[in-house]
Amino acid sequence: MTDDKPVGPVSGTVVPRFAGPSTFARLPETRDVERCDVAILGIPFDGGTSYRPGARFGPQAIRQASRHLRTRYHPAYDREPFVAMQVADAGDVPCNPYSIAQAIAQIQNSATELLGKVKGIVSLGGDHTVAVPLLRAVNHHHGPLALVHFDAHLDTWDTYFGAPYTHGTPFRRASEEGLFVDDVSMHVGIRGPLYSRDDLKQDAELGFRVIHCDEFQTEGVDLVVRRIRDRVGDHPLYLSIDIDVLDPAYAPGTGTPEVAGMTSRELVNVLRGFAGMNIVAADVVEVAPAYDHAEITALAGATVAYELINLFACKDK
Repeated sequence: MTDDKPVGPVSGTVVPRFAGPSTFARLPETRDVERCDVAILGIPFDGGTSYRPGARFGPQAIRQASRHLRTRYHPAYDREPFVAMQVADAGDVPCNPYSIAQAIAQIQNSATELLGKVKGIVSLGGDHTVAVPLLRAVNHHHGPLALVHFDAHLDTWDTYFGAPYTHGTPFRRASEEGLFVDDVSMHVGIRGPLYSRDDLKQDAELGFRVIHCDEFQTEGVDLVVRRIRDRVGDHPLYLSIDIDVLDPAYAPGTGTPEVAGMTSRELVNVLRGFAGMNIVAADVVEVAPAYDHAEITALAGATVAYELINLFACKDK
């Protein structure tokens, strides 16, 4: 390859999409390109789940479903992302399935090293525990940043059964470590009953503002996007997307589903509203294919990841 001509995915008009490489969107691997702007990083870890396990198989399922994507041109962004940037698949972090602490260290070290070589990463989880080491890695290179978190759940509880690192606690730990700028960060899509009437109060004390899922019904996508953009401004942005922000009708294959969620159309259109924002890293987590059917959830995860790649391609928009 040459520096001015990225190596793109295997073309679906040359090799059928059900064949070819098993990388995300049939992209080249990082070892096969001279440079990489955005890397796809798999994190097969689900040691922090509290209900249904299986998100360790999420990266594999998302990559498989990504074969279905048409990736040459995205009309919503007017971009050819794999022509504008070199995107490659960095493979998976070798996470210890028996030690949360060691797995967190492995994820942090791998992501920190990778971010020293690329301009951004899109991580495929794995459960939401992985957000802590990823935010640590991003902070190593960029410092504290805005965090916009799409989820049915707050994920700011203190512990589960005495464990400080679980998929329900990552943003409490991130707050304690100062990994995000509290007055520019948000939760989006929160819904359902809580453990305590104090949960929202304690979450607000960490600096988050919440867009509840019902607000999509009352305000619509455009106003939600405006609220997020106004709060984040020009800050470097980390997007963390738990697939359970979607209603189980659109994402049944996840560990802790909650009814009355976002539609897939709402989610992708909110993301498209972020075009031009200063995104530096993102994750898509909690895809658990054992509870999926017809690849519905995996395809949602792959589509969201592709939308995120396009946001990197139009940062200058």
